[in-house]
Amino acid sequence: MSTPPSTASAGWLAALQAQVRELLDPAVFDWLVGGSGLEESLTATQSAWSEVALRPDAGFDVSSVDLTTDLLGSRLSAPIGIAPTGFHALVHPDGETATSAASSAAGLLFTLSSRASQRFDAIVQPDQVWWFQPYVMRDRGLTREQIQQATALGARAMVLTVDAPVLPARRQSRNGRLVTNEIMTMNAPHTTDLTTLEQSPSTTVDDVEWIHDASGLPVVVKGVVRDDTAARFVNAGAAAIWVSNHGGRQLDGAVAPVRALPRIVDEVGDRAQVYLDGGVRSGVDVLRALALGANAVFLGRAPLYGLAIDGEQGVTEVLHRMINELRVAMQLSGRTRIDQLGRDLIWS
Repeated sequence: MSTPPSTASAGWLAALQAQVRELLDPAVFDWLVGGSGLEESLTATQSAWSEVALRPDAGFDVSSVDLTTDLLGSRLSAPIGIAPTGFHALVHPDGETATSAASSAAGLLFTLSSRASQRFDAIVQPDQVWWFQPYVMRDRGLTREQIQQATALGARAMVLTVDAPVLPARRQSRNGRLVTNEIMTMNAPHTTDLTTLEQSPSTTVDDVEWIHDASGLPVVVKGVVRDDTAARFVNAGAAAIWVSNHGGRQLDGAVAPVRALPRIVDEVGDRAQVYLDGGVRSGVDVLRALALGANAVFLGRAPLYGLAIDGEQGVTEVLHRMINELRVAMQLSGRTRIDQLGRDLIWS
C-alpha cells in the first residue's frame, strides 16, 4: 500500500479512496462509497466534523500516552473499532478474515456483520475481542440460530441495528444486484428463500430482551440519532447506544451522528456506554467524538479502503494511522489518558 500524504487531516483517506476507485469495479465502488437518495446525509456526515472546533490545553508532560479503554468489560488498546459492514469479499478475496485479523493484531474491537461473505467460524479467532451484529430477519428462527452460533464462537456482545427496517434507493441501486446467492446464504446454508434473510420491519425495543435471552450477552443498539430513542432502548435493557445514521445509507437528510452525539450522551451516558460512527476521517475526528462523550468510535468504509488496496496489511495500516493520529492529537491537546477527554476540549 502506498504511503498516504501527510497534508490535510482528511488527505490520506481521500487518497486511499482515489486508489480504491482505480482498483474496484465501478459498481462495487459505488456500493462501497455511496449513500441514499440525494446523498445529503452522506455529505453532511463528513462535513459536520469540521464544525467541531477544538480547544487544546497546554503545559503538561505528554511524553507518554495511554490509549487503552474498556468497552463492556473488554480491555482494548484504543477506543477505535471496526463497524459491522457486509460482503468484504466484494473488495478483496481475503474478505472478513483479513479485516478481523488486522483488528485483532492491533488489539482493537471487530464487529462481525451477519451479512459476512465468509463463514463466521473462519473469520474470528478464539481469543479475539469481537461483537456480532445480528439483523432481526423475517425468519426469527434463523436469527436465533446465528445469534447462538456467534455466542458459541466467542462473541462478547450483540449489536442490534435498528435504523434499517426497509431499504431506500441507494447509489448502488442503479448497478443491479452485486451479491450472489452463495454469499447471501454463506451463513444460512439451509435457506433457499432469500426474503427470509431480509430485516424484519417489525423490529422494536422488545427485541433487546429477545436478543439478550437468546445470547446471554450485552446488547448494543446501533442506528440511533435521537436522545428519546436512546432512552427507550436503555430502559429496555440496552447496555450501550451506537450513534449512527448508517453511513448516510438509510434516511437521506438524517442528522450527522456527531451533531446528535452530545444530546444522547447527556440523556443516557450515565446509564450506558455511547459509541459513534459516521464520516470519521482522522484521529482528530476520533478525539472530537471522545471529547463530546463517546466511549469509542467505529470505522466503516476506511478499513475497507485498506482491504481493497492491500488485504490485511492495508487494513493494518489504516488502523495504525488512526491510532497514531489519535495519540498525537491527544498530546497536542494536553491529554495523556482517554478518561481525561471531555467537553472542556470543545470550543463552544
